[in-house]
Amino acid sequence: MISVVCVLALAVDLPTPPMQPLPLGAIEPRGWLRDQLRLQADGLSGHLDEFWPDIKDSAWFGGNAEGWERVPYWLDGLVPLAYLLDDAVLKAKVTKAIDTILERQHGDGWLGPIGDNDPRHKPYDVWPLFPLFKALAQYHEASGDPRVVPAMMRCARKIDEVITREPLYAWARFRAADLVVSLLWLHEKTGEAWLLDLARKAFGQSHDWRAQFEDFRYTERVVEHTNLATHGVNTGMALKYGPVRWRLTGDPGDLGTTRRMLEELDRYHGQATGLFSCDEHLAGRSPSQGSELCTVVEAMYALSLAAAATGDVALADRLERLAYNALPATFTKDMRAHQYDQQVNQVICTREGEHVYATNGGDANLFGLEPNFGCCTANFHQGWPKFVSHLWMRTADGGLAAVAYAPCVVKTTVGEIPVRVEVATGYPFRDEVRVAVTVDRPVRFPLRLRLPGWSRGVEIDVDGDRVVEPGGSYHRLEREWSGTTALTIRFENPVELYEGFQGAVAVRRGPLVYARPIAARWEKVVDRPGLDYDDWEVYPTEPWAYALEIDRGQPAASVEFEERPIGSRPFSPEGAAVVARVKGRRLPNWVIEKSAAAPPPPSPVTSDAPLETLTLIPYGATDLRVTEFPTLP
Repeated sequence: MISVVCVLALAVDLPTPPMQPLPLGAIEPRGWLRDQLRLQADGLSGHLDEFWPDIKDSAWFGGNAEGWERVPYWLDGLVPLAYLLDDAVLKAKVTKAIDTILERQHGDGWLGPIGDNDPRHKPYDVWPLFPLFKALAQYHEASGDPRVVPAMMRCARKIDEVITREPLYAWARFRAADLVVSLLWLHEKTGEAWLLDLARKAFGQSHDWRAQFEDFRYTERVVEHTNLATHGVNTGMALKYGPVRWRLTGDPGDLGTTRRMLEELDRYHGQATGLFSCDEHLAGRSPSQGSELCTVVEAMYALSLAAAATGDVALADRLERLAYNALPATFTKDMRAHQYDQQVNQVICTREGEHVYATNGGDANLFGLEPNFGCCTANFHQGWPKFVSHLWMRTADGGLAAVAYAPCVVKTTVGEIPVRVEVATGYPFRDEVRVAVTVDRPVRFPLRLRLPGWSRGVEIDVDGDRVVEPGGSYHRLEREWSGTTALTIRFENPVELYEGFQGAVAVRRGPLVYARPIAARWEKVVDRPGLDYDDWEVYPTEPWAYALEIDRGQPAASVEFEERPIGSRPFSPEGAAVVARVKGRRLPNWVIEKSAAAPPPPSPVTSDAPLETLTLIPYGATDLRVTEFPTLP
């Protein structure tokens, strides 16, 4: 059992966030969510170490392949995946890898390769230790390994020495919050004040993301003057910058940084999935510009921490939108291949010809092992597992909070009394969530239920007592819990139109974005015999250019929904658990440019083509798709 009692008693000089994540292992995925993690384990995540040189032969393990960020990235996702599935094979891989890293700790405390034989990086580059520390913290929570905290403390001392001699530079300077997350975790475990001094030093040497977005100047597609402040993954990671720094400053302005960042990113680079364009740098609002997979998973993790620190429902809403749309869309449905960049309007994936991307290569949206660059191959593993481990959180007043909804079981304690929370739901494909709270003996504590901002009204039924509240807050239910208490939550999910580029629209309902799937032909362009981890181009085999006939004022009158069974692969064209139908006409003049759909022609558009019924499915279930459509008068 994992205690829900806050451990911040040691950290009396730090402000207490309204919520904090439960330790890894307190939340078990169930239903379709567990199936998704199983697909991940059976795909690239569970097998990279068997054949990919950058893991299999990494310098982290004594080999001669890459010894920088890729093993730490991989472990940061593999650790939670292994323990959430309670998979003996994956846990053995994790243990072997971490045993090797801990056993090879240098006499000065440094963990991993020093890098003095790598001409690409300076010796003692601290950046790779940031994701390594996150992986080690999760491993300690799940396994209780007593070696972990002392090893991290010794390494933190060395980091302090290194950045005192040479302040943070390059990637580490823009990602300092990732280090501080682990330093705060260590401080909570040990009470050592010097860890807070190191955390403040790291922030003092870091790029100031709050200042950048208080005077935001990157309002157009960035191509010629790219830098690490315009880099998409750095920006996704930085969504937690302010809330993490707030733990050290207590400045309310730091807490508001995530909201301010999202407002500016939505205005100038936003897309229908709730993400922003970045291929590789901020790239404007056209739905043909890409978004990097690393950015998806880093933004999800950042939003989890920001939602906890602020208690802001809108950040949890955004977390779900990324998890249920952008994340699953960027993999093949067996998770044996991924894209570097996904596109909201993705009508072709080819490496031939000129491309629309700001700075990425022609293979960036191919489905494969390591298209464009291998960082995403190493880093994507954290997406689903960390989402699971942040579904529910402990609260500062000794209770529990539902931050995001998905089928799961929470096992924890309140006041040393075991508490079990079972969530049974087809959400996000259904509008109802059933929660059963079971306690061994009576205990009083508050339960907070997130009421999404997109829901006009949320009906909450507790043992027959019914209340209806507007969305956009947490419903606080404090009572003495006894035996098993059943709760039912029902959402009123209106159809919304996302206002996109040049007046285009996307259909959204609840946390899901809907897109028209395009029938496709897959062509293998890289064959890896015996591995079944190949690279693919994807070509449309049917017309894709349509405009919607939709009532912008009352879109619900123009869209019909049909529920279908929820199987083991709801994020696949054939397994889509809900579909929508709309009317539209073909637009023959909307064509492919630069190996992508041209930007949608400005709405309204006219067409003499026959009116057709178009089927839309959840965005995450598509491969080729159109999501942002121009509209007819």
